Amino acid sequence: MSVLLVALGGALGSVLRYSLSHRYDGRWHLGTLSANTVASLLLGACVGWSLDGVALALVGTGLCGGLSTYSSLAVQTRDLGPRRGTAYAIATILLGLAACALGFHLTASAR
Repeated sequence: MSVLLVALGGALGSVLRYSLSHRYDGRWHLGTLSANTVASLLLGACVGWSLDGVALALVGTGLCGGLSTYSSLAVQTRDLGPRRGTAYAIATILLGLAACALGFHLTASAR
Protein backbone atom coordinates (compact mmCIF):
# COMPACT_ATOMS: atom_id res chain seq x y z
CA MET A 1 0.00 0.00 0.00
CA SER A 2 2.81 2.45 0.86
CA VAL A 3 4.37 2.02 -2.58
CA LEU A 4 1.12 3.02 -4.24
CA LEU A 5 0.80 6.09 -2.00
CA VAL A 6 4.37 7.14 -2.80
CA ALA A 7 3.59 6.72 -6.50
CA LEU A 8 0.37 8.73 -6.21
CA GLY A 9 2.05 11.54 -4.27
CA GLY A 10 5.03 11.50 -6.63
CA ALA A 11 2.79 11.74 -9.68
CA LEU A 12 0.97 14.74 -8.21
CA GLY A 13 4.21 16.43 -7.13
CA SER A 14 5.81 15.89 -10.53
CA VAL A 15 2.85 17.40 -12.36
CA LEU A 16 2.92 20.41 -10.01
CA ARG A 17 6.67 20.87 -10.55
CA TYR A 18 6.27 20.58 -14.32
CA SER A 19 3.49 23.17 -14.29
CA LEU A 20 5.48 25.60 -12.15
CA SER A 21 8.66 25.26 -14.17
CA HIS A 22 6.93 25.74 -17.52
CA ARG A 23 4.90 28.68 -16.29
CA TYR A 24 7.51 30.62 -14.31
CA ASP A 25 10.98 29.51 -15.41
CA GLY A 26 12.82 32.22 -17.27
CA ARG A 27 16.18 33.82 -16.72
CA TRP A 28 16.15 33.02 -12.99
CA HIS A 29 14.20 29.69 -12.95
CA LEU A 30 11.55 30.88 -10.51
CA GLY A 31 9.38 27.82 -11.17
CA THR A 32 12.05 25.40 -9.97
CA LEU A 33 12.97 27.68 -7.09
CA SER A 34 9.35 27.88 -5.95
CA ALA A 35 8.81 24.11 -6.35
CA ASN A 36 11.83 23.35 -4.19
CA THR A 37 10.79 25.95 -1.61
CA VAL A 38 7.21 24.69 -1.36
CA ALA A 39 8.44 21.09 -1.06
CA SER A 40 10.74 22.16 1.78
CA LEU A 41 7.85 23.94 3.53
CA LEU A 42 5.66 20.85 3.25
CA LEU A 43 8.42 18.55 4.45
CA GLY A 44 8.98 20.77 7.49
CA ALA A 45 5.23 20.62 8.15
CA CYS A 46 5.31 16.81 7.90
CA VAL A 47 7.95 16.71 10.62
CA GLY A 48 6.06 19.26 12.73
CA TRP A 49 2.89 17.19 12.48
CA SER A 50 4.92 14.05 13.29
CA LEU A 51 3.51 12.28 10.26
CA ASP A 52 4.42 8.65 9.82
CA GLY A 53 3.19 5.60 7.98
CA VAL A 54 0.87 6.15 5.06
CA ALA A 55 0.59 9.92 5.52
CA LEU A 56 4.35 10.34 5.39
CA ALA A 57 4.59 8.02 2.39
CA LEU A 58 1.97 10.04 0.49
CA VAL A 59 3.01 13.58 1.42
CA GLY A 60 6.62 13.46 2.60
CA THR A 61 8.14 10.88 0.30
CA GLY A 62 5.73 11.01 -2.64
CA LEU A 63 4.47 14.57 -3.01
CA CYS A 64 7.56 16.37 -1.70
CA GLY A 65 9.88 13.99 -3.55
CA GLY A 66 8.05 14.55 -6.83
CA LEU A 67 7.74 18.28 -6.31
CA SER A 68 11.36 18.98 -5.44
CA THR A 69 14.10 18.54 -8.00
CA TYR A 70 17.81 18.40 -7.41
CA SER A 71 18.64 17.49 -11.00
CA SER A 72 17.00 20.63 -12.42
CA LEU A 73 18.68 22.72 -9.73
CA ALA A 74 22.09 21.32 -10.71
CA VAL A 75 21.60 21.84 -14.46
CA GLN A 76 20.10 25.30 -14.08
CA THR A 77 22.86 26.36 -11.69
CA ARG A 78 25.45 25.32 -14.24
CA ASP A 79 23.58 27.01 -17.09
CA LEU A 80 23.42 30.33 -15.23
CA GLY A 81 27.19 30.54 -15.09
CA PRO A 82 29.57 31.00 -12.18
CA ARG A 83 28.20 34.19 -10.61
CA ARG A 84 24.46 33.90 -11.24
CA GLY A 85 24.56 30.13 -10.75
CA THR A 86 26.21 30.47 -7.36
CA ALA A 87 23.65 33.10 -6.32
CA TYR A 88 20.82 30.86 -7.53
CA ALA A 89 22.15 27.81 -5.65
CA ILE A 90 22.64 29.80 -2.45
CA ALA A 91 19.16 31.34 -2.74
CA THR A 92 17.62 27.90 -3.27
CA ILE A 93 19.39 26.40 -0.26
CA LEU A 94 18.62 29.32 2.06
CA LEU A 95 14.98 29.55 0.98
CA GLY A 96 14.60 25.79 1.35
CA LEU A 97 16.04 25.80 4.86
CA ALA A 98 13.92 28.80 5.87
CA ALA A 99 10.76 27.26 4.40
CA CYS A 100 11.42 23.94 6.15
CA ALA A 101 11.94 25.72 9.48
CA LEU A 102 8.78 27.78 8.93
CA GLY A 103 6.71 24.71 8.09
CA PHE A 104 7.98 22.96 11.20
CA HIS A 105 7.41 26.00 13.42
CA LEU A 106 3.87 26.61 12.18
CA THR A 107 2.76 23.03 12.62
CA ALA A 108 4.66 22.09 15.78
CA SER A 109 3.36 25.17 17.61
CA ALA A 110 -0.21 24.33 16.54
CA ARG A 111 -0.14 20.92 18.25
